Amino acid sequence: MSLSRRRALAWGCVHCAGAAGLASAVPIPPDWQLPPRLTRPEIDGDEGGLWALVDREETRTRRSAFVLRDPALREYLTGIACKLGGAHCADTRVYTVRTPYFNASMAPNGMMQVWTGLLLRADNEAQLAAVMGHEIGHYLQRHSLARLRDARSRSAVMGVLAFAGGVGLVGQLALLAGMAAYSREHESEADQIGLLLMRRAGYDTLAAAQVWTNLRDELKAGAGGDPAKRSVMFATHPGADERERDLQTLAGAGGGFAGDAEYAARIDPLMPDLIDDELRRAQFDESIVLFTRLAQRRPTRGDLRYARGEAHRLRAQPEDAAQAQAEFTAALALERPPPQAQRALGLLHRAQGRRAEARPHLQAYLQLAPNAADAALIQSFLDEPLP
Repeated sequence: MSLSRRRALAWGCVHCAGAAGLASAVPIPPDWQLPPRLTRPEIDGDEGGLWALVDREETRTRRSAFVLRDPALREYLTGIACKLGGAHCADTRVYTVRTPYFNASMAPNGMMQVWTGLLLRADNEAQLAAVMGHEIGHYLQRHSLARLRDARSRSAVMGVLAFAGGVGLVGQLALLAGMAAYSREHESEADQIGLLLMRRAGYDTLAAAQVWTNLRDELKAGAGGDPAKRSVMFATHPGADERERDLQTLAGAGGGFAGDAEYAARIDPLMPDLIDDELRRAQFDESIVLFTRLAQRRPTRGDLRYARGEAHRLRAQPEDAAQAQAEFTAALALERPPPQAQRALGLLHRAQGRRAEARPHLQAYLQLAPNAADAALIQSFLDEPLP
């Protein structure tokens, strides 16, 4: 894994983790109002040190090869943040980071990261707004600073920050993770604020509980029934069942804007890369649950059936070959079948000794993707004499 990717993962862990202690969140009143825009603190204080640290991280993020430079997508995501954050929109900068994990974060200086794994998993704009609204809630309440100040003393905090300056960004973030991780009280408070922001922006508030349920179901498939073994969010946030109930209670009757079509229009161009990245994650039990849900929502999409089939093929359990073949065959009869569906079906036939059946699919793949990175390899398979 590259240093840039490790930096992104480290920063995400600072903001997705929560403390293990149970605490009762202070209820946020329905008439809660947005605080004034945050101002840059003096550099010689603990908050100033924290801002300086994340300023440096933002500079690295901006230059990272993992940041998607898609103006239309950035405008769309920034628009969601602005609907939720009101006047704080002026201080918010959204970066889309290409990494196949579910996460978003918002730094104290207004930098927001949205990971592509979240974009793949959200069903609509309202679900994405639920996650972004939660992170904006942390930002508005200055939870990062509150956790930082839980250190033993101001001198201890500044000592850590001073030491962190000499160990590089990954080391800095690792040190801060222990101090700046959000408590369960903060998580619950951010949930409440996020739901308020969603409601005021006109979003369907029931989406907040649904996105959490979807992620839990996915992680359960790969963790022996225990999502806490797969994700720090389930290990340290309020319990999954508890949080789902709380979000449903906060959502009330729901209703409002879901944004299925608007979301699909922005995310569909990214789907080939999102699918490839998810498959490379090599957590095939989880991916099968994810792609099954996506394919059920959009049953005419050949790319989603291909993705599920490829997860089965790569998992390679005894029953997976037959399932993969059925998925690839179905994908080719639907809309938007990717060229990879032809390749995958050909490779599956070839692996099972059916080289004659493999040939037309491999030929179709090369016709559809003549400049593919593996074109030479596939051609070498076609050059082999048939038995």
